[in-house]
Amino acid sequence: MEFHLTFSTSYLVAFTMGLFSSLHCIGMCGSIIGTLTLSLKPDVRNNKKTLFTYVLNYNVGRIFSYTLAGLLVGLAEALVSLPLGLDHGHRFLQLLSAMIMIGAGFYIAGWFPRFAYIEKVGARLWKHLEPYGRKLIPVKTRVHAFFFGIVWGWLPCGLVYAALALAATTGDISRSSLTMLAFGLGTLPSVMGLGIMTSILTKLSRAHRFKQIIGLLLVLIAVVAAFPELNPMRLQHL
Repeated sequence: MEFHLTFSTSYLVAFTMGLFSSLHCIGMCGSIIGTLTLSLKPDVRNNKKTLFTYVLNYNVGRIFSYTLAGLLVGLAEALVSLPLGLDHGHRFLQLLSAMIMIGAGFYIAGWFPRFAYIEKVGARLWKHLEPYGRKLIPVKTRVHAFFFGIVWGWLPCGLVYAALALAATTGDISRSSLTMLAFGLGTLPSVMGLGIMTSILTKLSRAHRFKQIIGLLLVLIAVVAAFPELNPMRLQHL
């Protein structure tokens, strides 16, 4: 089974998911950036170039955690495949991942608010990690900002879990890691506060029809994950 043909577009899909997950996460991530900013010394806050480096280091740490989570998902995929067999194990993850992505799609579209309950999956881990993030406040150096980002990268988020579900279908540890890296890069425009992009995303976040379209696209991706033979990229290689 050639998994790379099945999800050869996973990086682009993950980046797009990250970009539009900002429609949901901009408030949460914005508050964390606010906490980081307010904890800095006045001379750092008032210097935009210096402040940018702190915010950048925070985001590098956050994306590092996403990438590490992708690696762990890849390892989990390999472990699940051992008792079930390579084909059956991967098939099980395809179906499970598709269900999670469908739930995320309906959630983004505003049709399934209860999907947010999936965040309880990581609540126990977060309970142990969150105190370490608190200890890094006030953030005094760029290194502190980096580790602050590493901790807050594990904040329970249903849409991050949906991206992990996509990563689990790639069939390879390196590809699952790179898929989450792509997802993290997709979240950068809004979290970094890149003027024009933030403005566009804010306007789009208020457009219910647009969010419904994005949600349905995610559902379509989930269907392709569940039935790889429908993937256009695969058909082109037959």
